[in-house]
Amino acid sequence: MTRRTISGNQARRQLLSLGASVAGISLLACGGPGARAEAKSADQSERDDHEEAEVTPGEDLMQEHGVLERIVIVYDTAALRIDRNESLDPAVVAKAAGIVRRFVEDYHERTEEKFVFPRLQAAGREAALVTILLRQHERGRQLTDEIVRRAGTGASSELAQVLRSFGHMYRAHASREDTIIFPAFRQIVGGSEYEELGERFEEREHQLLGEHGFEGAVAEVARLEAQLGIADLAGFTPP
Repeated sequence: MTRRTISGNQARRQLLSLGASVAGISLLACGGPGARAEAKSADQSERDDHEEAEVTPGEDLMQEHGVLERIVIVYDTAALRIDRNESLDPAVVAKAAGIVRRFVEDYHERTEEKFVFPRLQAAGREAALVTILLRQHERGRQLTDEIVRRAGTGASSELAQVLRSFGHMYRAHASREDTIIFPAFRQIVGGSEYEELGERFEEREHQLLGEHGFEGAVAEVARLEAQLGIADLAGFTPP
């Protein structure tokens, strides 16, 4: 099974590949065991450069928080438009809530509840914080139910308020996990187990979300951003 990876720059790789090949030929031309060893080393460097770095469990979870943050921006935009009596298709909000339910709640949060929080509790680490985070997971699911229900009846001030409540909680929630929970999790899990958990996270992702789980969620959010006219990041830059 292919893990989610971070790819290098293709042009840089081609340049390095060419450089490594030239270096290898030059070294071999000089002859001798030492030259051949150096040529072999250059060839190994080329192969290493072509390999992609594995994404660790902590990085995985933080990338998934990126999806959540972008949905919160969708929610913020929708709430602001309701406040200003501007045009808003409630179906966009309902679709965003569907991504939250499927990707954030049923996959990401369940992964934390199954693999991350129990290990912290067993180690006596951040127990009070974990209790709050679990409660917020539960409250978040209730808010998603309410968002879906209210979006089904149209844009309203009540919907705007729920959207703001969701974003207010989850910005604080994700920031604590990124800066406290995930670093503590990394500290208590050994290297081999940490690597194994990365594979289990990936297997779980594909089982629950299909082959393009993370990438598919990102693409779905991007389409909603385009529908709202907020796909251009430059538009968020203050004048």
